[in-house]
Amino acid sequence: YKLISKIDELDQWIKEAEENGELAIDTETTSLDPHQADLVGISMSTKIGKACYIPISHSSGNCLDKKKVINKLKPLLEDKSVKKIGQNIKFDYIIFYHQGINLNSLEDTMLISYVLDAGKNRHNMDTLSEIHLAHKPISFKDIVGTGKKQINFKDVDIPKALEYAAEDADITFRLYKILKGNLNREKLTNIYEIFEKPLIKILANMEIEGIKVDDKFLNILSKKFEKKIKDLEKKIFKISKKEFNIASTKQLGEIMYNELKISTLKKTKKGSFATSASVLEDLAFKGNELPKLILEWRQISKLKNTYSDSLQEHINPNTKRVHTSFLLAATTTGRLASSDPNLQNIPIKTEDGKEIRKSFVAEKGKILISADYNQIEMRILADLADVKELKKAFKNNQDIHSLTASQIFNCDIKKINSDMRRKAKAINFGIIYGISQYGLAKQIMVTNDEAQDFLKSYFLKFPEIKDYMDKTIKFCRKSGFVSNIFGRRSHITGINDKNFNVRNFQERAAINAPIQGSAADIIKRAMIKIQQKIENDNMQSKMILQIHDELIFEVPSDETQAMENLIIENMENATEPLINFSVPLKVDIKVSKSWG
Repeated sequence: YKLISKIDELDQWIKEAEENGELAIDTETTSLDPHQADLVGISMSTKIGKACYIPISHSSGNCLDKKKVINKLKPLLEDKSVKKIGQNIKFDYIIFYHQGINLNSLEDTMLISYVLDAGKNRHNMDTLSEIHLAHKPISFKDIVGTGKKQINFKDVDIPKALEYAAEDADITFRLYKILKGNLNREKLTNIYEIFEKPLIKILANMEIEGIKVDDKFLNILSKKFEKKIKDLEKKIFKISKKEFNIASTKQLGEIMYNELKISTLKKTKKGSFATSASVLEDLAFKGNELPKLILEWRQISKLKNTYSDSLQEHINPNTKRVHTSFLLAATTTGRLASSDPNLQNIPIKTEDGKEIRKSFVAEKGKILISADYNQIEMRILADLADVKELKKAFKNNQDIHSLTASQIFNCDIKKINSDMRRKAKAINFGIIYGISQYGLAKQIMVTNDEAQDFLKSYFLKFPEIKDYMDKTIKFCRKSGFVSNIFGRRSHITGINDKNFNVRNFQERAAINAPIQGSAADIIKRAMIKIQQKIENDNMQSKMILQIHDELIFEVPSDETQAMENLIIENMENATEPLINFSVPLKVDIKVSKSWG
């Protein structure tokens, strides 16, 4: 591993990378937030066992001039004929973007591993190195320390940084060679090339763009939530006849079980009072007021702490926007996740959750377009299980929940009331997630026996769904994985576990993964197609958020109509020409100044 101490020494490395047509690259920075991080150094590897480190802004030792390094590397890093291999290269893409470099021809070892082994293991470099190279790399903690003694990477001595950073680039290069071969052998190259690789740049640019958040509105919201919390506390203390720390499970358990005796004593495996959401929901379902108020208190407190308070802290001081990070390899199914802040689980069903969404706004002269797939998972289930009745209903644009209600309650669709439809909807969505009779009973507030009867008549009316579930579980038991409509695999490791609960949970995951995974890949395809069209047509519109089945765009007012047409066209035809999808996809579009 070589330390680059003079700018001209880079020439030989650049020449070698150009001749080989590939190099592994890694950046060392002052922060894990790529939008606010400074570049400390760059490491490169051009062949197995050979790597270098370019120190740029360490606080001591001989560093090279950043501008000169960037100017020298820019032509190589932007050259489309040379592959840039990274481990989570989206991070490095953003770092280089802020240095004026547009990184091209990206390859990512994390994503190749994800396509091969989702659900089997984690996809961080240290884990992959131990699995595929039987080598334990120098860890980040070894270099910077932990806790109060942790230092910033810029304060690491250059010889130590060389050893650590060059090894990272070398390992990334070695992993690429092994994993790419595995990808071909397992015939999964298409999943990586079609769904994962093109998304790296798209998501990086969405993160760079961010979304505008109205901090004044959030401030007002926080005060409103604060008042609600205080009112709920008064009601809770009135029932408990004394004040206590509601957030303390010990004190809450004491009140519920020992003082008010709401229920017979329930304890967790570790012996503490059982006060989880599901326990409180059970007790509230039986008509107890206190657990109902506690659940409400928890929900409002969470909205205040997680969103109305903390979103204000996430507003970037330079851009005045919030930049979430999209996680490409965090789920078993292919679904994207979001963090710092997580924008994917703002509750949508409650009025308070909708209030949070109102704080996400468009810039002056622009509007937000939200495009949401209509019942996509039900449509996928209809296709996967070849459910004749459901397919017919989707083709005729019928209301699927009313149809289900008419089937299980055995009555004319015109006579279905809102309560019957609500129950049918709970069953439809419950089926996708492998709901049990007990889970259904609680959700639609009926007895276990009634719930069992509903499920029975559901499977009688839609036998293909039961057939799909049985076949999927049988296949998964044998192979250890399930595939979605495009062939992406989700590994379900505990499906043959001796423990009934583990096995049961994994069976439900096996039923759901092909459905959720297909939905995830359909929207990924749509994102890729839409972005290509925006670029080809030189539009100013930007895709800024993906929330599972929904895409959010920030659009100049004069592009509104063109964008609506473009979005619908590409989302509704996302599966073409890859597969023949037998159910029409439908998209609901909404346009406004705010996401709420």
